[in-house]
Amino acid sequence: MTTTKLDATLAAAEEAHAATDPERAEMIRTARRFKSSWIELAEALSRARRGSTWKRWGFPSFEQYTKQELCLRPETVEKLTGSFTFLQKRAPEVLARDGLSAPIPSYQAVDFLRRAEESEDAPREAVQALTRKVLADGAPLSAVSREYKDVVFPISEADRSARDAATLKAAASRLRDLLPETKAVPKKLAHEVAAAVERVLEALEASAHKAA
Repeated sequence: MTTTKLDATLAAAEEAHAATDPERAEMIRTARRFKSSWIELAEALSRARRGSTWKRWGFPSFEQYTKQELCLRPETVEKLTGSFTFLQKRAPEVLARDGLSAPIPSYQAVDFLRRAEESEDAPREAVQALTRKVLADGAPLSAVSREYKDVVFPISEADRSARDAATLKAAASRLRDLLPETKAVPKKLAHEVAAAVERVLEALEASAHKAA
């Protein structure tokens, strides 16, 4: 198996602390196994945060420790520990799975489910179906997000319109910038389209001012 630069860095750090601080070395070793065993890492992170062992290792905060020594982004740490705590309370049996007789859901999918359960706007029937997809079937985040995102995290018509307007404005601005230099279409057509695009941008700007 090819060793990445990050894995090599973590391996060196693990070896450096193996003799003097086995607990610290074990934490780094767990981070190296992260992709294949997120639950193990999440449990170790939760334990380190709870016990404040990062102070003994010379770091000013838990966030600094996980970022500098374990090379984990803060948002990843929050999703990992949040998903682990959620499963402890909501479905502790999932934590005991071996991944063979029953699937172990990804921490990303568990985090999606956790946020859905916390959402007051999410329909309970949809959350129940989402729970089965994530915990029983082990469906990946891409699948559950595609099917349930707009259902469990509904947005208002005003927010939807603003999002669509921003997307359209970005695309129109990009097209306007490309048209004067393009040779892909006749110049006359490029000028006609540019004029139409300019009108679209003007309409979007007027709509934004009216909404404000």
